[in-house]
Amino acid sequence: MSDRKKDHIDMALSARTGKHEADNRFHYEPLLASHHDGRFDAFSFAGKTMTLPIWVSSMTGGTRMSGTINRNLAQACGEFGMGMGLGSCRALLDNQEHWDDFNIREYMGESVPFYANLGIAQIEKIIDQKQEQKVVDMVDRLKADGLIIHVNPLQEAFQPEGDTISVPPIETIEAFLERTNLRIIVKEVGQGMGPESLRRLLSLPLEAIEFGALGGTNFTKLEISRIKDHHPEHFGLFDPFGKIGHTAPEMTHFVNIIAAKYPVKCQQLIISGGINNVVDGFYLTQISSLKSVFGMASAFLKHAMDDYETLKNFVIQIKKALGIARQYLIPVSNCQNQNDL
Repeated sequence: MSDRKKDHIDMALSARTGKHEADNRFHYEPLLASHHDGRFDAFSFAGKTMTLPIWVSSMTGGTRMSGTINRNLAQACGEFGMGMGLGSCRALLDNQEHWDDFNIREYMGESVPFYANLGIAQIEKIIDQKQEQKVVDMVDRLKADGLIIHVNPLQEAFQPEGDTISVPPIETIEAFLERTNLRIIVKEVGQGMGPESLRRLLSLPLEAIEFGALGGTNFTKLEISRIKDHHPEHFGLFDPFGKIGHTAPEMTHFVNIIAAKYPVKCQQLIISGGINNVVDGFYLTQISSLKSVFGMASAFLKHAMDDYETLKNFVIQIKKALGIARQYLIPVSNCQNQNDL
């Protein structure tokens, strides 16, 4: 106790929170609940059952560390009841060299959602070549619950090895839905989507939309940085494109407006991109009018590179933080009759 009291004295001044730092998104209600007991109710999402409202977003495939990372993530998803999407599975369509890096269903069990992943350019080519069954077979072999299609026209445009997108992605997605019975999630890769793109997607029978919003890893910016390394004289022309996009709060707002004005067939969201902590993710899932979970790709990737215990301890702390948020934080926008207080 004496050590704790000494810590309090030593840290008292540095532990002050200035008015300008206050998080005004919540009412903090310290009197209305006990500490969280660590238990979370299971809920259905993306065709399976989750316990924590956290999605381990698509990250990696076909590199030296991929197998270790994916197996660690899969084990954590199974143990804590989270959903998971693989990184691009393009390498598996015609070559089994990296199969073991992606073949991870056994590490997570059958109960939680698990999705394969391909880019919109690959899906366009597959439709053109009438090879949809190749994708269905890949998903089946992986024992995945469906397919994530990542939409990345800016990344492809600036990537030296990028593919040309010849058909508007919405048309490719519509055609793929018509030709397969796969559960489909559509996501962006770091710049999010504007309201008209979201409106078109929400009108389709998708399993979910993942934001991939501005604020997290931005793959367009990554490719532009590669241009800077090789052709610095072109960097100034392209750099502004890496700053364009929509944040997760913006996109949540767009979806809420769209869902209130139009009929929507897609009823689930994965809110990702710039979600750096549990409080941000908790807030956005609470104000969303659609069933939502949140993703924190970079944080999970960092801890998954080490041994499994490192990742497990990280998820335990996330679970604790989420329990605290649920007990004591009420989003201001969810409160009724605020003007009467």
